Amino acid sequence: MKAIEVRAFGTSDELEVVERETPEPGEDQVRIEVEAAGINFADIMQRRGHYEGGPEPTYVPGMEAAGTIDAVGEGVDLDEGDRVIAMTDGGAYTEYAIADPQSLFPIPDGMSFEEAAGFPVQFLTAHGCLFEWGGLEEDERVLIHAAAGGVGTAAVQLASRAGAEVFGTASTEEKLDLAERLGCDHPIQYTEEDFVDRVEETTDDEGVDLVLDGVGGETFSDSLDAVPQFGRVVAYGAASGRPGEVDTATLLFGNKSVIGYHLGRAMVEDPNRVLKAVPDLQEGLQAGELGVVVGEEFALADAAEAHQFIEDRGSTGKVVLKP
Repeated sequence: MKAIEVRAFGTSDELEVVERETPEPGEDQVRIEVEAAGINFADIMQRRGHYEGGPEPTYVPGMEAAGTIDAVGEGVDLDEGDRVIAMTDGGAYTEYAIADPQSLFPIPDGMSFEEAAGFPVQFLTAHGCLFEWGGLEEDERVLIHAAAGGVGTAAVQLASRAGAEVFGTASTEEKLDLAERLGCDHPIQYTEEDFVDRVEETTDDEGVDLVLDGVGGETFSDSLDAVPQFGRVVAYGAASGRPGEVDTATLLFGNKSVIGYHLGRAMVEDPNRVLKAVPDLQEGLQAGELGVVVGEEFALADAAEAHQFIEDRGSTGKVVLKP
């Protein structure tokens, strides 16, 4: 089978198409014929060698895949031919992937494989950051960075659906138009204006109750300035390449909270806390209240080009690979 390997830490050039043996499922495992694999920024951070606890080269990247079960191991009560979404511990950039049954979700009727590949990581991350960890309530204000990205498009929809007032940042008018169509009340082009100034102006200096920050660096520090007394910032990534730094005096005298969220670790430590969001998400998808935004599709062999496309900030929504 064809697969993508990361040969060494570095640029997107380190992604290589290789031939591997088609894996056989072990006990309590299934094999999926992959129709689409989702790309997450965590894949890029792992490839750069900047992801704590990430895999060492040589490895096959990819955390989510959508396809059809084509083989089951002993002890598995699932059928060959079932259409499923899988969260994997790596190994999704391939034609056939191995997954555990507890990490599978049925693909809702009417959802394409491409859309399904963009569902688990981005929607579980967005839902966890907003509600279970972030505590967002109706009529609160939330600021979502990278509002036109994979997690961002999910978070905008979920926050708007919950009755929050949504602020969102993006780099271009095209991306902001997308965020606005999804429910962003206050789109902010951060390349043209300071998002903290815009938040303060729009809210009469009251700020936002919650910020979702997957950027880190200076953006994280500024996000703390955008929340008032008792405000919260959920940090779930460092796309800037630099983690945010916390001045504890800011937290102390501002009564502000910083909450960390990592989907993979949360799934290991307390999967029930993460997965209890699934019924609500499936209901929203089935009702048409939520949707996966697929921005671009690349052939599996063009994984390096797809990574570079994301790193160059050309992407909106979810970018997927097609074996």
